[in-house]
Amino acid sequence: MPKLFQNKSLYHTFFPLLIVISLQQLAALMVNMVDNIMLGTYTELALSGATLVNQIQFMLQSVVAGIGTGVAVLGAQYWGKGKVDPIRRITSVGLKFGVVIGMIFFLLTLLIPSRVLSLFTSDQAVVTEGLKYLRIMCWTYIIYAISNTLMYSLQSVETAFVGTVMSISTILINMCVGATQEGGGGNFGLPELGIVGAAIATLTSRVVELVIILVYLFFIDRKLTMKPRHLLNMDFGFLGDYVKVSLPVVVTGGLWGVAQAAQTSILGHISAETIAANSIATVVYQLFIVVGMSASSASSVTIGKTIGEGNIHLVKPYARSLQCIYILLGIVSTVLILACKDWIISLYSVSEETAQLASEFLTVLGVTSICSCYQYPVEAGIIGGGGNTRYAAVMDTCFIWLFCIPMSYLSAFVWGLPPVVTFAFLKADQVIKCIPNAIYCNRFTWIRQLTRNDAEA
Repeated sequence: MPKLFQNKSLYHTFFPLLIVISLQQLAALMVNMVDNIMLGTYTELALSGATLVNQIQFMLQSVVAGIGTGVAVLGAQYWGKGKVDPIRRITSVGLKFGVVIGMIFFLLTLLIPSRVLSLFTSDQAVVTEGLKYLRIMCWTYIIYAISNTLMYSLQSVETAFVGTVMSISTILINMCVGATQEGGGGNFGLPELGIVGAAIATLTSRVVELVIILVYLFFIDRKLTMKPRHLLNMDFGFLGDYVKVSLPVVVTGGLWGVAQAAQTSILGHISAETIAANSIATVVYQLFIVVGMSASSASSVTIGKTIGEGNIHLVKPYARSLQCIYILLGIVSTVLILACKDWIISLYSVSEETAQLASEFLTVLGVTSICSCYQYPVEAGIIGGGGNTRYAAVMDTCFIWLFCIPMSYLSAFVWGLPPVVTFAFLKADQVIKCIPNAIYCNRFTWIRQLTRNDAEA
């Protein structure tokens, strides 16, 4: 096993990024957990309805992550070369794509909300409750796409603490607004709004997030020194570069988001209890593997910057050390999930059936978390950050769509197996992908220089 900290440059780049990105993601996930617990204490139906809408949000997040990753991968390599202007141009291109995607999600959910939610469940009571949430949440989609695309550009230049500030502000806003409106008969003279109150809290926090990142970019940042004109202009010279890198990642994100939606749809057509249990298990799971997942973004910037600096000889030892770190993070995540799952579930006021299903789902997720914390950062962080952004699209297509989705469908609707078995089939790709990801990663054929030469840039 290679020494984890044998190179100071790895230590100085990767770990500060890992810490701030993890804090950012942890804060964001705490928002989801707070909302889930509040809605769970309000009604289980409200929790199930919000879960359906959150699948739309997750699909948006997956696609925006693909758009942002293209910005981060290219930006990190230019940052390694000490060139800032190309990063601004790439950010502008990525932002246009983000706005378009946000607009598509907004229009679909605004114009045909019932049809969209009915894709996930046949329970009309759940759909009706979800519509209350979606009618407000749809207004957050464009805002989210803008703020998060910009956040990826800051990550590419090793500025990630702004995301932490954004997420902490989101927690505070959600807790304050949610506490006054979601349940308990209302507070401070305000009416009890239930699931609508949760949506209002999220919309408010999204607006504040956008304001924070724009203020930082335009008035505080000393690395990119971004101005409004940089975001409004369209540099067609970098359009091809960006599309070449980001399109596979966007496709991957879209496929992943649709796959997660398909998984929710399969579980949603089993029972409303299964929907609620999946929501609880997913939020808890994400909370405990946040560091492992954040390692992907930190690795992408680290590897991309190293290639941009021309230090190709450091990429191999970095990749080997990072893989060891991923495994350690996965072991810690597994222990924490299995040790804490029942206590966290007890915080929810849900039926005994839902609580039992959530516990079973978390057991599956706990067992697979070692694999998740390894294969995903390898796939998206090391390999993607190294320049091969097509690899993840191929892997997800093969394993999720050709195995997980078909097998889970057969499990639920043909063989009639218990929900936990169906759930295990849905998560099987996390285990299976470890072997090919490890083999390909350690061949090092994915190392690619993506930037233009000095004359072209």
